[in-house]
Amino acid sequence: MGVSGAGKTTIGRLLAEDLGWPYYEGDDYHPHANIEKMRRRLPLTDEDRAPWLAILHDLLQDLTRKNESAVLTCSALKQAYRDRLQGRAKDVRFVYLKGNFELIQERLVERDEHFMKANLLASQFATLEEPEGVPTIDVAQEPGTIVAQIKRSLGL
Repeated sequence: MGVSGAGKTTIGRLLAEDLGWPYYEGDDYHPHANIEKMRRRLPLTDEDRAPWLAILHDLLQDLTRKNESAVLTCSALKQAYRDRLQGRAKDVRFVYLKGNFELIQERLVERDEHFMKANLLASQFATLEEPEGVPTIDVAQEPGTIVAQIKRSLGL
């Protein structure tokens, strides 16, 4: 979890590949209206995020029922969002990919194919409630180093 541009997709894919687990990109589950809103450079509200979080919650609950491991990347910026995602599945674990505003903004400016634009970064940082008690990884490092730190911190 982390703000847009923290490297969630890159790291998530690498981690899933390394572990041999399926990978799920949270952005793929956004309702069309959310994507269009972000393309128009408008930040999402809690109401906008609610159906998206419900879909991801159901995905995680389904994986838990099947006793399947997976990597899911999504922003999960507020504790309430993380609580919603986890539900009663206590084996859902979070990792916070943390970076400073300047580094993340630089990354967002460089990517033009994504619907999330750099001008929305301030709203993401304003919404962000940094999690407590979860592994926090500095995203200024090389992807391989980040993956190794995640695996170590989760005992994988």
